[in-house]
Amino acid sequence: MTTRVILVRHGESSYNVDRRVQGHCDLSLLTQTGESMAVQVASALRGISFDAVYSSPLQRAKQTADLILANLENAPTLQTTDDLKEISLPLWEGMLFSEVESKFPDEYRDWLGQPHLLKMTVPSEQGAEDFFPVQAIYAQAQNFWQFVLPEHIGQTILVVAHSGINRSLINTAIGLPPEAYQQIQVSNCGISVLNFSGELGQPVQIESLNITSHLGETLPKSRPNRQGPRLLLVRHGETDWNRQGRFQGQIDVPLNENGRSQAHQAAEFLKSVPIDFAISSSMLRPKETAEIILKHHPHLSLDLRDDLREISHGLWEGKLEAEIESSYPGLLHQWQQHPETVQMPQGENLQQIWERAIAGWRAIVESHSNPCTILVVAHDAINKAILCHVAGLGAESFWNFKQGNGAVSVIDYQQGADALPTLQAMNITTHLGGVLDKTAAGAL
Repeated sequence: MTTRVILVRHGESSYNVDRRVQGHCDLSLLTQTGESMAVQVASALRGISFDAVYSSPLQRAKQTADLILANLENAPTLQTTDDLKEISLPLWEGMLFSEVESKFPDEYRDWLGQPHLLKMTVPSEQGAEDFFPVQAIYAQAQNFWQFVLPEHIGQTILVVAHSGINRSLINTAIGLPPEAYQQIQVSNCGISVLNFSGELGQPVQIESLNITSHLGETLPKSRPNRQGPRLLLVRHGETDWNRQGRFQGQIDVPLNENGRSQAHQAAEFLKSVPIDFAISSSMLRPKETAEIILKHHPHLSLDLRDDLREISHGLWEGKLEAEIESSYPGLLHQWQQHPETVQMPQGENLQQIWERAIAGWRAIVESHSNPCTILVVAHDAINKAILCHVAGLGAESFWNFKQGNGAVSVIDYQQGADALPTLQAMNITTHLGGVLDKTAAGAL
């Protein structure tokens, strides 16, 4: 049974506006804009039935949770827990970020570049002790999951908290270490959806990350002074074989009518987004998806890349799961549980996919290394490999990321093309019908 967790960050706060460090400080309150954002979250979540709602006790998060619940029907009683408090930054709280950067330059560099090493010396009964904020927030996130998940097996819960703890919740769920603390973004009132197969440590899927379109913001904003490119990674629209659950691989199946409709919806969604370059897999279904999106950007030409072609499923291509199980007993289950160990019969394995997908991705990034926006349209397996690479995960984490037909993901190279990227948003499908991904499951 799947446990669905919907994560929301609090709305804009007074300290957000001032660019002050918040942490455990409870003097920061929602602005009028923040209150409006919370109501917009409630509108986006209408129709979803929640079995439980948890919030940080800090005012900015609890205010957000209260406003969301006041605008939902049949909402459960709010429960607060200290495990959802924001990261503790005791030497910085209340200071402007510019002051922190000036007074604590070495620590601030660690915060941005190697957050797991950030250390603060704080008073203790023994006089003083070293405190590692990011390592502590990770332990806090693990405590939350270990308490909450066994209590809500097969249920849907809402969690309203803060940027740091939400990032830590997501990262601990999928096995990212504290080093990766800064590699995903969580915007004010951004919505993320996680699907757990069991307790912490068992398989989990990020269905979506940091959706902000309900706030009138098509895509999350880049952080100030982005030095490298922004890439919009899109999966092609639906095909008949997606709908039927057949393995496609490198058989060149075209979009069906619903897939073309999804491409048009993605085109409308991205209509107002300035795009500087456009690239697609050379196969028909992503190429047609890209061409439909580019009807709103007629000044752009479309470059095609063979290294972004879908995984070769070999002898599985064109077959349904039942047919594969009959011909290759146990191999499909192995693919679904340990995909990095499977060699497709007369096809590819994930190591081969990793090598060519990441080589193609790096070539795109390095050839457009200045601040610009690049549309990249590809496939389920290719996109999953790229997302794992961006997050710092290997092929064993292949199933951690969902990719719906026509979905949009956003990756920023904030510090330049040679630095670690930031996953700003993943698997946005709100333009196709709501917060939850309702596209065809397909076969992969």
